[in-house]
Amino acid sequence: MSDSSQSESDGGEEFSLPLAKRRRLSSNEFSDPEDEPAPIQTVGISRVSRIKPAPTADSKQAGGRITSTTPTTATTFDALGVSPWLVHSLRAMAITNPTQIQQSCIPEILKGRDCIGGSRTGTGKTVAFAVPILQQWSRDPLGVYAVVLTPTRELALQIYEQFLALGASQSLKAVLITGGSDMREQAIALSRRPHVVVATPGRLADHILTSGPETTAGLKRCKVVVLDEADRLLAPGHGSMLPDLNTCLSYLPDSRSRLTLLFTATVTPEVRALKALPRPPGKPPLFISEIADQASPSSAEHLSLLPATLTQTYIQVPLTQKDSFLHVLLHVKSLSTPTASASSPPSIIIFVNRTQTADILSRTLAMLGHPVTSLHSRLPQTQRNSNLQSFRAARTRILVATDVASRGLDIPDVAFVINYDLPRNPADYIHRVGRTARAGKQGTAISFVAQRDVELVLAIEQYIQWKEEGVNLETRVARGRTLKDVGEARMEALREVEQGRDQFGRRKQGLKKERK
Repeated sequence: MSDSSQSESDGGEEFSLPLAKRRRLSSNEFSDPEDEPAPIQTVGISRVSRIKPAPTADSKQAGGRITSTTPTTATTFDALGVSPWLVHSLRAMAITNPTQIQQSCIPEILKGRDCIGGSRTGTGKTVAFAVPILQQWSRDPLGVYAVVLTPTRELALQIYEQFLALGASQSLKAVLITGGSDMREQAIALSRRPHVVVATPGRLADHILTSGPETTAGLKRCKVVVLDEADRLLAPGHGSMLPDLNTCLSYLPDSRSRLTLLFTATVTPEVRALKALPRPPGKPPLFISEIADQASPSSAEHLSLLPATLTQTYIQVPLTQKDSFLHVLLHVKSLSTPTASASSPPSIIIFVNRTQTADILSRTLAMLGHPVTSLHSRLPQTQRNSNLQSFRAARTRILVATDVASRGLDIPDVAFVINYDLPRNPADYIHRVGRTARAGKQGTAISFVAQRDVELVLAIEQYIQWKEEGVNLETRVARGRTLKDVGEARMEALREVEQGRDQFGRRKQGLKKERK
């Protein structure tokens, strides 16, 4: 037995388990939630099916659209027609060779074509639209040139920083318009006519409705509108951003007089419907680029956008013992010790569905000695930024987050994603696990499956099209003292939350959920 599976000195019992054969899940397979945790079992380990699509032409034109699934053969940014100053900026950021989505979209956007770009996470979609925008802007650098709308503050900040880095040599002025920051300071920045505005729809809509025309008039003359993470921006239902998005788009120039760029990792029905819209007279054909490892057999339109370097597994967990299982899992050797190629233990993102769960779980893990921070919408914006920076800089190696961290964020070297709660929407599963296995690196996604989660598992399997591949993931279970320690830590975390204290024991004001 390995060192990582020996008994603890406190008398708890731990042991390793062999790989379990994959099988269909059923709710009666689970032990009673009130029982001690049963041994952790690896229920299914697989990668996305690598299904060859039927042979098609590399690109086709129909109904005012040009659809491409094969990028240009150009392997350098120079060959794509990118200006030397931008090539130099890209090299300074250690970006030397274009990815497939960049090869496909950059030349077409430079030709003035509206674009829908679909590509899996971690493939450089921001550069795919930022580079052509900045190249065209440099020829007419007056007033607001581009407005970029994105669903979360953290992703908006990341895009804003990339624009500043790429445009630094040309004195680019950009402004970040998101919730959690001072409205008055943002209004002043908008009134100064920045070249690029990066915003969340809710806060930009607030400015359009309340800040007055002297602040927002520059938006009416922008040349480009970008919807990043377009599937989330266009999603209907509870919490939809469509009302705010419509407020923004109705104020911005008409689609006939602007360039419109949509980028997404998941091609949803709402995104797909845009392909069929008639083109305004005189506008070049819409360019559609869908880059993926494979297409789903159930639909030529639906792309399963998970990297081939991603390993996925489910672990059966009694509903009331998730914290204990997580505490044990975080001590498994592969999740807690440096690899041969790394000097520090791997970084881990733990996804939960509710902000309260994120708050309590991060406190519980901290009390158990894990280096952890959190990211969710109820945190003040300054703390959100600070926590994310701490995780990026590897000062803390575990991030407990809601789906605010699942979209678009480029956090290097995340080795593991753990779904403490399974997402209710299968598309969100793709975005969560896409935080690891980026840029060709290996990554592992581990999902806790509780008694009530069977239907969610089946929906995810159907959505992403599984294919079995066996991988032996070392897992353990703890009893005795470990369960007692976890229970006490959770109770203390609950008391802190109820008393309104931060993770350092200081009393804080009640937090109100802020608008994105």
